[in-house]
Order: sequence, then C-alpha cells, then structure tokens
Amino acid sequence: MKRIKHELVEKNVGWLAVFAIIAISLGGLVEITPLLFQRQVNEPVKNLQPYTPLQLEGRDIYIREGCVGCHSQMIRPFRHETERYGHYSVAGEHVWEFPFLWGSKRTGPDLARVGGRYSDEWHHVHLINPRAVVPESNMPAFPWLAENKLDGRLTERKMRAFRTLGVPYTDEDIEGAGAKVAGHTELEALIAYLQSLGTALR
Repeated sequence: MKRIKHELVEKNVGWLAVFAIIAISLGGLVEITPLLFQRQVNEPVKNLQPYTPLQLEGRDIYIREGCVGCHSQMIRPFRHETERYGHYSVAGEHVWEFPFLWGSKRTGPDLARVGGRYSDEWHHVHLINPRAVVPESNMPAFPWLAENKLDGRLTERKMRAFRTLGVPYTDEDIEGAGAKVAGHTELEALIAYLQSLGTALR
C-alpha cells in the first residue's frame, strides 16, 4: 500500500512539485530561523563603524565596476585562507551591508581584510595599471576613475536610505555629506572604501 502511494506521488508531477516545495520550505525554516535570533549574527562587532560618505560612494563604484565579479569579501575558516588573508569573516562585520558583497568568484584575492594592508599610493597605481605592481595580474585597468569627479548629489539620500535599514547614521553624519565628497575623484572614493575593509576585526 505504501509503495502504491509512493508511486502515485512520483508519477504525478503536480503532487511531486507540492511535496518538494514543502520539503524545501521546512528545511529552509530549520536552517534560517535560528539565525534570526543569534546575537553574533544580528549585532555588529565591537569596532564596526558605518561607512563615511566617501567610503559609501566608493562602495557604489566597487559595485558599478563589477569588482565583486572577481573578488570575494568572505574569508572562509580554512587554514590556507586565514594564513593568507587573516581572521575568517564573521557575520557581525556585515550587519550593515546592503547588499552584502561576499561574492563567490575568487579570480582575484579576497578583499575582506585589505584595508590598511597597502598604502593609498599602492592602490592608486594598482587601479590605474595593475601590472605595474603585480606583473602577473589579469585585472583590468580603471584609468577613468582618476578622471571622473563625484558631485555628492545623492550621497545624503543614500545615507538616509541606509538609516532606514538600521545603519546608525545620525543627522549630523548625513548633513553636509554631499559637500564632503564633491570634487573627489571616483578613484579616491574607491580607495577610501578598500581601506575600510576588514578594519573592524583583525
């Protein structure tokens, strides 16, 4: 009798789809629901700071230029990664990331702890001509970033949007944010963003 019922489900695409959806939904709830209540997932690490206006603009440039397509920002807890990049990534570092930029493509090195590892000048040269500092690099050059200037027109609106998502920006942080980035090059903004990565947890 059980075999007949089992065959009915297997041979009926509709029932099979319904039971598959139920099984996946229950499994998802079991995996995801506990994370919603774990402190280390929902609370920022001790030294985490919201992005400055220039860093926030740099993050948008990082997204626009597709950097996440080749670089991950998530150090896995494997010895070969922690020895190369540093402490493995933890959820509390990313509670204010919308969207998160963990990535999964590892064509280039992981950037989760790149902040402070190199000088601003190194990043400047690397972004303009990667092979000038890493001869074997297959990273494309981004010379236009040194020419494009930020106007800061949308910076305050971006910060207000992030505040609605829980990023603790104050009115003082937001007021005049556009003026703080206006006139800076996109290259300066991207470098400021890169220099902030991973500095909350070493």
